[in-house]
Amino acid sequence: MIRIGILSDTHGWLDKKVWRHFESCDQIWHAGDIGSTAIIEELAQFKPLKAVYGNIDDQNVRSMCPEDQRFVCGGLHVWITHIGGNPSLYHPRIRTGLAKQIPDLFVCGHSHILRVMHDPKHKPLLYLNPGAAGKHGFHHMRTLLRFEIVEGKVCHLEAIELGVRGQLT
Repeated sequence: MIRIGILSDTHGWLDKKVWRHFESCDQIWHAGDIGSTAIIEELAQFKPLKAVYGNIDDQNVRSMCPEDQRFVCGGLHVWITHIGGNPSLYHPRIRTGLAKQIPDLFVCGHSHILRVMHDPKHKPLLYLNPGAAGKHGFHHMRTLLRFEIVEGKVCHLEAIELGVRGQLT
């Protein structure tokens, strides 16, 4: 069993609640718009980190994180990127990549909208967007995702609410 915590769109601010929610995780995946190298360093010191840069990230972040991460975790093929779209309207770059190889898990951020769904066109793809964990943007609730990979399957998937964007603790 491998426990994964996913976040996105921190935009340079990391809620202290992340540590508690990801304490039991074996890995953290950040789907871009990180906002600072300090966040990368904090997360990487806490747990093994896979991260991609987003459209707001500067050259310093981009030098530490690629645009895409493709890897195998617990028997699942994973693709993490920032601007992905969604199963009804993927970004053109993503459609091209899906034509070459369909991952089991496709993780993206950018929209600030928490969404988890199976893609009926690209089976067995499970689409995961953790929403936005940061305090900048139009989202109402700050969110994360957490799940386990057991014998090549996603189990115990949880959407976690950190709190209303404007009410920070």
